[in-house]
Amino acid sequence: MVLFEARRLGRKEPNGVNWLLQDIDLEIDGGDRIAVVGPTGSGKTLLLRALARLDPVSSGEILWRDQTVFGDDVPRFRRQAIYLHQSPTLIDGTIDENLRLPFSFRAHCDEFSPKLMSTLLEQLDRTDSFLKRPVRNLSGGEAQIVALLRAIQLQPTLLFLDEPTAALDDDSTRRIEQLVAIWFDERPDQRAWVWVSHDKQQVSRVASKIVEMNAGRLSIATEQQRRGSP
Repeated sequence: MVLFEARRLGRKEPNGVNWLLQDIDLEIDGGDRIAVVGPTGSGKTLLLRALARLDPVSSGEILWRDQTVFGDDVPRFRRQAIYLHQSPTLIDGTIDENLRLPFSFRAHCDEFSPKLMSTLLEQLDRTDSFLKRPVRNLSGGEAQIVALLRAIQLQPTLLFLDEPTAALDDDSTRRIEQLVAIWFDERPDQRAWVWVSHDKQQVSRVASKIVEMNAGRLSIATEQQRRGSP
C-alpha cells in the first residue's frame, strides 16, 4: 500500500540560483522503515522538512494516498505525517502539560488519553509520576522521549525522524528506538518511518531500506552502506 510519494521534488536557494534539493523521487509504502544516510551538509534535514511540507519547494509534487498535498490539504497531511527534530521544542511547565498541548489546537479533535499514555509509559518502564516532572529538569534523552510521546499519542501514520538520538547516551537511544518500534508494531503494515542517522549500527537496527543523500540528491544506498562498512 503506497502511503506517500515525492516526485521530482526540488528546492532552490532563496536567491533562486542554486539547487539545495534536486530531482527527489521517493515512494513510502505501509511497513517501510527507511534510513537516510549521507555526509554532513548533504541535505538530509532539508529533505525531511521538504517531505513533511514544512519548507517550500521549487519543483515537483508530494502525494499522500495518491492525492496531491497542496494548500488546505497540508494541515491534514501533517496530522498523519509528523516531523521530529533532534532538538525538540517543549513549552515551560510539566511533561503532562506538554503532552496535552496538541489537543488544544483546532487541528486535533480528539482528547488526551491518560490510559494510552499510561500504557506507553509502562512499556518504557516509567510510571505516571513521570508526567509531573517539569521539563526544565529533563535530560536531552528525556526531552526527546517526551517529544516522541507527544507525537505518537496522535496516532500518526508516518514519522520523519531527524536524528532523534544524536548526542544521546546508549540507554536513551535504545529507549527512543523502543518507543518508535512500539508505535510501528501496532499497525506494522500501515505505518512507516523515515529515519536520518549517522550511526551505522543504528541504521542496521532501524532500517529495512536505506537511501543516501549526496549534494542534494537522493539515491539507493550502495551495498557497502547496507552492510555498514566504513
